[in-house]
Amino acid sequence: MSGRGTKKERSRPSEPKDPSDLGANSGPAGHIPVLLSSVLEALAPKNGEVYVDGTFGAGGYSRAILDTADCQLIAIDRDPQAATTAASFNKEYGDRFSFIPGRFGDLQELIKAHGLNHVDGVVLDVGVSSMQIDDPARGFSFAQDGPLDMRMSCRGLSAADVVNQYSEADIARIIAALGEERRARVIARAIISERENKPFTTTLQLADLVTSVIGRRPGAAKHPATRTFQALRIYVNRELEELARGLAAIEQILLPGGRSVIVSFHSLEDRIVKQFFANRAIPKSRPSRHLPESVEDDGFRPSLALLNKRTITPTREEQQQNPRARSSRLRAAVRLDAPAFAFSLDEVKIPRTPDPEL
Repeated sequence: MSGRGTKKERSRPSEPKDPSDLGANSGPAGHIPVLLSSVLEALAPKNGEVYVDGTFGAGGYSRAILDTADCQLIAIDRDPQAATTAASFNKEYGDRFSFIPGRFGDLQELIKAHGLNHVDGVVLDVGVSSMQIDDPARGFSFAQDGPLDMRMSCRGLSAADVVNQYSEADIARIIAALGEERRARVIARAIISERENKPFTTTLQLADLVTSVIGRRPGAAKHPATRTFQALRIYVNRELEELARGLAAIEQILLPGGRSVIVSFHSLEDRIVKQFFANRAIPKSRPSRHLPESVEDDGFRPSLALLNKRTITPTREEQQQNPRARSSRLRAAVRLDAPAFAFSLDEVKIPRTPDPEL
């Protein structure tokens, strides 16, 4: 198909596997891809087509896609550690697999630099990966002590920079907006007081402070610091802006009939995906009360059609096998032949937070 460039000679996959057999062997030990069967069903990989895994991580989705069809897959990840996993994929899958370091928000530019204009499908698993959470040195989790870092790219502003240098008002705004934490002001005030005595350098130092401030109810499933850590991680990595940019890029590069499959893990992410898809999908009536009754007469041509009207969530069995899947949700859409819409970050209503430049 035009726009893809010339495909290289590719090694063929092993005998296709049933999706239910892919979960335990789709990444490094301990990594179980979330909603894998649903992702494969929505993406529907086919022989000879080109797919993008925009959040490669430990390679769970990439492996499953490559093992399902004789296709070509391009993996993208900003985490420098993902390149190590990608090297093993190159040995195993040969020219069928390519890895590009970078952000999926830059997907269109990265794909063009790779010699392609369009692809047949894109999958994103938004948020932090298991390999990042499980490595104490990355500072994403308070399960074990580690440096207060949280940078997916290992470059730029860190979580420690934010809590040690930002004002009380800005810290409170970040925790409230991105962590949806009702006690954000109290936590921010305690951070300012504590850092006057000793700068924050480790994850447990911050987690212990938050716990001491807001307390922990006996038997509570969620740690008191969870929302604060979520907020800092999202802020440091500009995750919501990245997601919105990535969705706009996917719309640009998908061929008609191509599929976009997005797995998110909390309401802020899911809201952006829902808004973006809804703004471009076939309306049940008018997409806005401000538009005329006949939207087609007004020039409205949908660029996407929803594959699932409601979000897909993990079964109880999957939640038991993989507790990290509990909050996951999947939305998918197919690309129509209408031109891509103009895009602005304003349309997805990302919470306002301080400029990340110190």
